Amino acid sequence: MTDEQKGLHDTDEELAALDAEIAAQLDAEDAEPSDQPEWFVIHSYSGMENKVKKNIEHRAESMGMSDHILHVVVPTETEIEIRKGARKEVERRVFPGYILVNMIMDEDSWYVVRNTPGVTGFVGMGNKPTPLRQEEVDKIMRRIESDEPRIKVNFQPGEHVRILNGPFAEFSGTVDEIYPDKGKAKVLVSFFNRETPVEVDFLQLERDV
Repeated sequence: MTDEQKGLHDTDEELAALDAEIAAQLDAEDAEPSDQPEWFVIHSYSGMENKVKKNIEHRAESMGMSDHILHVVVPTETEIEIRKGARKEVERRVFPGYILVNMIMDEDSWYVVRNTPGVTGFVGMGNKPTPLRQEEVDKIMRRIESDEPRIKVNFQPGEHVRILNGPFAEFSGTVDEIYPDKGKAKVLVSFFNRETPVEVDFLQLERDV
C-alpha cells in the first residue's frame, strides 16, 4: 500500500469513526426521555375527539400516569354562522381529527396515550413523536382562548348577492371585498346607472340566484 493509499484509508476510518460517534450520540439523545412536559399532537378519528380526550384522561388516572399526562385539549373556537339572515353561535373544532396532549414523554406515557381507543398515532418524524414549538403552542392557545367569536364567511368576492334590508333593500350587486372581523362586505350596486360601493352587514345579504 502506498503512502497516498494509506492516507486515504486512514481518512475513511476517521470518517467512519466520526459517523459512528455521531450516531451513538443521537441514539443516546433519542433514548434519554425529557423530564419536562411538552405539547404533542395526536391523531384521532374525526368526530371522536372529545371521546378520545376523556379516554386518555381516564387511562392516565387509572394507570397512575396523571403526573406524566397533564393536560388533554381539543382545540375549539366559537364561530358565528349566518343562515337565512340569522346569526347562530356554534362551537367548531379548530383542527378536526387532532388533539393536543401536554405530557412528559417516556416509554410508559407514550404507551398509555398511543394505546388509548380512538388514537391512531402521534404526529412526528418517522416513529418519533415531535413536540410542538412554544410559539406554535402560544398561537393555538391565543386562538382558542379568545373571547371574540370568529365569523364564518359565506360569501366570496365576485359573487352576486341581494341586499335584504336597509337603505339599499332589494338592490342586487357584486361582492367586492370581505371584512370578516367586522362581519361586513363591500358590495357594488348599480345606483342611478352608476356602480356604487356600499358596506353591508353579512346579515343583510343573501345569494342572488
